[in-house]
Amino acid sequence: MKNNTRKWLAAPYSVWAVGFIIIPLFVILYYAFTSEEGALTLANFSYVLTKENLKALGLSLWLSFLSTVICLVLAYPLAMILTSRNVSQTSFIVLLFILPMWMNSLLRTLAWQTLLEKNGVINSILSFLHLPALNIINTPAAIVLGMVYNFLPFMVLPLYNILLKIDKDVINAARDLGANSVQTFFQILLPLSMPGIVSGVTMVFIPALTTFVISDLLGGSKILLIGNVIEQEFKQTNNWNAGSALSMILMIFIVFSMFLMNKYDKEGEGSVF
Repeated sequence: MKNNTRKWLAAPYSVWAVGFIIIPLFVILYYAFTSEEGALTLANFSYVLTKENLKALGLSLWLSFLSTVICLVLAYPLAMILTSRNVSQTSFIVLLFILPMWMNSLLRTLAWQTLLEKNGVINSILSFLHLPALNIINTPAAIVLGMVYNFLPFMVLPLYNILLKIDKDVINAARDLGANSVQTFFQILLPLSMPGIVSGVTMVFIPALTTFVISDLLGGSKILLIGNVIEQEFKQTNNWNAGSALSMILMIFIVFSMFLMNKYDKEGEGSVF
C-alpha cells in the first residue's frame, strides 16, 4: 500500500520529467541527425569542426576549467574553516552562501557589469582616488570573474557537506601517529573529501561550460563561447540542426561528468540536495 502511495506521489514529477527533459532531448536528437528536409544525416556534425566553432569550444573548455580550479582553490579552505569552527548546516553563515543561489543569476551578472564597466562603480572609486582605471570588462578575465562569483556556492556547499561528515577521530588518530598537517591533509582529508570535490567540480564545470549569459554580458558579445554559438544558431540563424549537433557535443561532457560523479560519489555524500 505504501509503495503504491509513493508511486502516485511521484506522478507529478514523472509528468514534469517527460515534458521538460525527455521530450526536449528527443527533439535535439532528431534535429542533430536530420537535415532541413528531414532526411537522416551526419553532416550537421561537420559544422562542429569549423575553425570558429572549435575556437569557441576550446575557449569555453579553458575558461570553464580555469573557473573551476579557482572555485576549488577558494572553496576548500573556506569549507575547512567552516567545519573547524563547528558551524552547523542551519547556521546564518551557511545561509549567507546559499542566499546568492536564490537570486536570479542574470541579475547578479548585471550587477557585475555595472561594477566593471568603464564608467562603473569600481572605476569611479579608482578615479576618485587618482588610481588607474580597471579595464577588465569585455575580456576573458571578466567572464572568469562572473563564472567564479556565480558558481562558487556550488563548490563550497558540497565540500562543506562532505568535510562535515568526516569523523574527527580519524584526523586525531593520524596526528597521534605522528602525521603532520601536510601529511594529514594529503593522506587523510583529501582522499576522504574526494566525493565532495568531484561533486563540486561537476556542479561548477558543466554550468560554466554551457553558459552564454555571463559571456554575453561581461564579454560584450565580443568573446564567443560555445554556449553563445548554440544560442545564435537557434535564435538568430534559425539553424536548429547545427545548434542541436553542437548541443550533442556538450551532452558528451555532461554524460562524462555524470559518470565521474557516480564513480567517485556513489552514495551521494557530496550532494547538497
